[in-house]
Amino acid sequence: MTDTSPAPLQSEPLDQFLCFSVYATGLAFNRVYKPLLDRFGITYPQYLALVALRGGDGQTVSALGGKLHLESNTLTPLIKRLEAAGLVTRTRDKQDERVVRLALTDAGRSLIDDALGCIPAAMLEATGMPPEELQALNHKLAALGAALRSDRAAPGGAVD
Repeated sequence: MTDTSPAPLQSEPLDQFLCFSVYATGLAFNRVYKPLLDRFGITYPQYLALVALRGGDGQTVSALGGKLHLESNTLTPLIKRLEAAGLVTRTRDKQDERVVRLALTDAGRSLIDDALGCIPAAMLEATGMPPEELQALNHKLAALGAALRSDRAAPGGAVD
C-alpha cells in the first residue's frame, strides 16, 4: 500500500524559527516605516519615543526607557538628538537632581500629531490585514514579549 498524502512543502530551515519570523517581519516594518518617517525627519526609534512622550509631559528618562525597552546608553543619545532638533526638552527634577524629566516642545507635539494623523493608516494599508486580526496578533506578540522578559524565561528554553 502506498501513501497518497501530499509531501510536506520544503521550506527554508529559518522559517521554522519563530524568532526569525519576528526578526524578518521587524525588518519589513522598518522598510515600510522609513519613507513615511523621512517626511518628518525622524527615525523609527525617535517616532516611538515621541509617541510615548505624547502620553504626558514630565516623564522620566528611566520611565521612557522602560516603555521602549531601551537601556540608557541607547536612549540618551536618542533623546539628545530629539532635543537638538527642538522636539523635546530635558530638565532636572527639582526634588532629585539625578532624575531627568522629558517634555515635548510645541514643535514636537505638532510633529507627532501630524505623523499620527497619517502613519497608522498607511501601516494598516501596508499590512493588507483587517484591523481585528492585527489587534489580536499584537496582543499575542505583546504577551510573548512579556513572557520572554519575565524571570520565567530562563536560558536554554525550547522556544527556538
